[in-house]
Amino acid sequence: MARQQRFWLGISGLVMVVSLLLAVTATRQNANASGHRQGDFTPFPTNTSDVLPPVPSLTPTPTVETILPTSTPQPISSAPLATPTVLYPLNPEPGLVSNGTLVPTRMPLLVARDREGTEYELYNFLLLGKDSESIDQADGVYRTDTMIIVSVNLTTQTVSMLSLPRDLLVYIPDWGMQRLNLAWGRGETVGWTDGGFGLLRQTILYNFGIRIHYFAMIDFSGFKQVIDTLGGVTVAVDCSIQDYKFTGEYDENNEPIFEFYTLPVGVHHMDSITALFYARSRHSSSDFDRGRRQQQILRAIWAQGKQGSWVTDIPALYDQLTDVVETNIPLDVMIQLAPIALGLEPNQIENHFFRLGFETVSWTSPDGSNVQIPQLGIINTIQAFLTPPTENRLASEGSQVAIYDNSGLGVQMDYVAADRLLWEGVLSQPMGEGAPPAEYADHPDTILIDYTGEDKGSILDTLVEILNIPPDNIIVQPDPNRTSDFAVYLTSNYSACVDRDVRAPVDVTPTPES
Repeated sequence: MARQQRFWLGISGLVMVVSLLLAVTATRQNANASGHRQGDFTPFPTNTSDVLPPVPSLTPTPTVETILPTSTPQPISSAPLATPTVLYPLNPEPGLVSNGTLVPTRMPLLVARDREGTEYELYNFLLLGKDSESIDQADGVYRTDTMIIVSVNLTTQTVSMLSLPRDLLVYIPDWGMQRLNLAWGRGETVGWTDGGFGLLRQTILYNFGIRIHYFAMIDFSGFKQVIDTLGGVTVAVDCSIQDYKFTGEYDENNEPIFEFYTLPVGVHHMDSITALFYARSRHSSSDFDRGRRQQQILRAIWAQGKQGSWVTDIPALYDQLTDVVETNIPLDVMIQLAPIALGLEPNQIENHFFRLGFETVSWTSPDGSNVQIPQLGIINTIQAFLTPPTENRLASEGSQVAIYDNSGLGVQMDYVAADRLLWEGVLSQPMGEGAPPAEYADHPDTILIDYTGEDKGSILDTLVEILNIPPDNIIVQPDPNRTSDFAVYLTSNYSACVDRDVRAPVDVTPTPES
C-alpha cells in the first residue's frame, strides 16, 4: 500500500509540473471521460465579453496561503520570481562554416512590451521528452525529441507554448551546426556548466533569442505511467494518423509486437499506448504536426489532472517529484505559479509552431542528415509567442459560436471543430448532434449561418478560414433575438485536417519503430 501511495505521489508530482508549466484548462467542459454530453443548450449571455480578466484571487478555490502548512514559508505575491542568469555563449569565429553551412550570427534577446513600452514579466520553462528505451549508439546519451517552451506572462496572467522541431539545424556553442535535439547530450558528454540543460538553453538563446529559466524532463516510460494513472486522456483528433503501433504484447524473444493502425478523426479517450502513439508518430504527417499533437496531449493531461487535489499538496508532493520528472524548478517557484495555474481559462493560452516553408526550409546536410534550416520568419513567430493575446483577438472572443454535428458519423465532430478553433484563439460551444433550420436541411455541405449581419469587428473570415468553409456555404441571416452570433452545421464531408504538411495517404506503409 505504501508503495502504491508513493507511486501515486510521484505521478501526481508530474501532473503538478505539467500543470504549472502548461497551465491549460479543459477545453471541452461539457464532456466527460465517458463521452456523456450536455444535451440542452444554454443561451449565450447578451452583451457579455470574454475579454481576459485579471486573476486577483481564486475564490472559492483555496488560495496558496490557505493550503500551505504553517511550517512552509509563505510566498510574497509582490516579490518577483527567482530567475537564473542566462548568459550568451562566446561568439564563434566570423565566417565559420560548419556541416556545410555558414554559422549564423547570434539572435538578439527578444523581448515583448506593452503599448507603454514596459517589458512584460515573462518566465520561460523548457519541457523536454526523452526516450529512455533508445540510447543514441554514437555517444551513449539521450536525445531530446520533444522540446516545448512554455512562457508564463505574470503581467497579463497568460501562457504561451512553442514547439521546437527536433531536426532544426542550429549552432550549438563550442561544437558547430548540429540538430537541436543533440544539444542536451553534447552538454552531458563534455561536462558543460549545468550539463545538458546548460548547453541546450545557451543554444536556444543563441539561435532564437529566448532566455530559458527552468526545465522539466520526462521519459516515455514515465509518460505512459502518467496516462495510465489518470485513467487515460480525451483528445479531439482532427487529422487521421496511420502508423505502426505497439500492441502492448511481446514475442518469444521479448521484442515488442507492432501492428499497422489507423487512428481516425474524432474524439478519442486514449490509453497510454495510444496516447504515446499519437504523440510520437511522424510517418503520415511531420515533425511539425507532431509538435502540435504533443501539445494536445499535454493539454489533455492537464484537463484530466486538474480534477484531482494535487495543488493543495504541492509541498508534500515536491519530494516525490524526482521519481518521474527531472527538473530544476524550485519549490517556491511552483508555489508562486499555482494561482496562475488554477485561474487560467482556455482563452488565456496561445499555441505556436514552426511551419515548413515559412519558418524553416528542408535541407540535406553533407553527412546525409535531413534537417530544417530556420528562416527569418521565425522572428515573427517567436515575437508572437512572447507577446500576450492581442486586443483584436480578445475582442473576437466576445463572439458566440455554436457548432453542431450534422455529419451522422457519431464521432463528435462538433468537439473536433471546437478544439480546432481553440488552437486559433476562438472560443466556441460544441452543441452535439443537430440539423440546420428546415430551409437548409437539404444542404449537402457544411454551412455557416451568420446571425449578426455585421462586417466591422466580425470574426466571420476567421471562422471560414479555420473551418475551411466555401463562400457559397455562408448564409447571412441577421436576427436581433439570436442566442448565438454564428451557427456552424458540420456534414460528413467536413475536413478537419488543415494546415498539415503531409496528409495521411490510404496506402502508407511505414516501417515500425521501437
